Amino acid sequence: MPDAPATPMLEMRGITKSFFGVPVLEDVDLDVRPGEIHAILGENGAGKSTLMKVLSGAHQPDAGTIVLDGQEVRFGHPSEAQNAGVSIIYQEFTLLPVRTVAQNIYLGREPHRGPLVDTRAMERATADLLRSLNVEAAIRPNKAVRSLSIAQQQTVEIAKALSFRSKVLVMDEPTAALSPHEVAALFERVRLLRERGVAILYISHRLREIFDIAQRVTILKDGRRVGTVDVPATTSRELVRLMVGRDLDNYFPARAAPADIAEPRLTVRGGGVIGVLQDIDIEVRRGEIVGIGGLAGSGRTELAQALFGVRPFDSGSVEIDGKSIRVRSARQAVRRRMGFVTEDRKMEGLVLPLSVRDNSLLALRSLGSFLRRGRSAIPIAELLKILELRGAGLDREVRFLSGGNQQKVVLAKWLASAARILIFDEPTRGIDVGAKAGIHDLMRQLARDGAAILMISSELPELIGMSDRVVVLRNGTIAGELSPGATEADIMFLATGEQDVAGAA
Repeated sequence: MPDAPATPMLEMRGITKSFFGVPVLEDVDLDVRPGEIHAILGENGAGKSTLMKVLSGAHQPDAGTIVLDGQEVRFGHPSEAQNAGVSIIYQEFTLLPVRTVAQNIYLGREPHRGPLVDTRAMERATADLLRSLNVEAAIRPNKAVRSLSIAQQQTVEIAKALSFRSKVLVMDEPTAALSPHEVAALFERVRLLRERGVAILYISHRLREIFDIAQRVTILKDGRRVGTVDVPATTSRELVRLMVGRDLDNYFPARAAPADIAEPRLTVRGGGVIGVLQDIDIEVRRGEIVGIGGLAGSGRTELAQALFGVRPFDSGSVEIDGKSIRVRSARQAVRRRMGFVTEDRKMEGLVLPLSVRDNSLLALRSLGSFLRRGRSAIPIAELLKILELRGAGLDREVRFLSGGNQQKVVLAKWLASAARILIFDEPTRGIDVGAKAGIHDLMRQLARDGAAILMISSELPELIGMSDRVVVLRNGTIAGELSPGATEADIMFLATGEQDVAGAA
């Protein structure tokens, strides 16, 4: 007979929460066992973050109970939850960049020798934590956090959670900013925690990760629990159906037919940025989506920044619609009818305290004639309908929108400016499957309407499914170009330089 399931380390029963009379969570049940990785899946706005904030004590539930290690608990503040063994690693880290690793891990809990902080004891304890995660050689206790990579900072967050002797660890989109190699390293550390009996709640929009690492998955939709299933007994199609309430037969819209692709809109010859890019030859035609692949540090985002004038090309030539141009600033790029959907929408793509309307009109500040006439290429109210912004009125501040809706407001900004060349840098990072499908459909429709699109993506299925061609970068130069039908292995071989790829252009 199979072993009986272990007693849950954490149970959340009948959790209900409303804001200003609007239900956000309704009678949600969730449990996670010791040594289990339990994934939580749901569209943006499904209630995942609110449920975790209830668990952490940041929000108080209107109804329901929380049982931790067999004892009913109620946390009035996140510090109470942390001291009880519940730690949350948010997608946006809470570390202080100017302080050392040890100072961050023991912030507010520093060991003292008399009236002074015992720095040596604190660094020894930190070294033990890092050694338990097999990272003692790469991360030193006395190193400033600002000098660490994103993946290393995430490891510091994990070490900090261990310092509280966490029984339950919540990880919110932990791989959003990681390269494939860094994801593999993170999974090794997560499995170490599982072996030690830590109960892990793993929030992710990436279905492949859920199948790689989780034992069970709970699906939320519109603030309710749709179901909890064993990962080995389900499929990605079933999870998508449960999450969005409908079947998505194809994750990606059909590629452009040869007749749909016209003359070059953007051409770069011999483009270079000193110390970053060299010998960049690329062409994007009207009606086409060209994917840009490569590992982190290969020059993908730097290419986007060079094209948009953020860090202009030092050498080479650029043509738009057959005319030689020089783009020395983002303002010039906007006037050339270029748009840049940055990978960091919150820091670079939006002004969070402003309304949907004001954010949608931001690009027009660089188009004087449009601004003086007080209109966009498409009426803003019409943009809302086109983008299917759920629950977002014109006057709502964008900081209160879900990630998917925020990304659509960034798109609205460029649609309003009538951009003809669009650069998408990680267009669907951190948004759910349903919202991804909407973004993908819109990108393909923009191409059909005559736009030339350059798309950077770390998600290989997205890169393959959305691109009419894939250009792969390695060490700041083009490693090769792949036609439709290329595989993930083809892209990775070019990205890593491990071996030649048959059929690479």
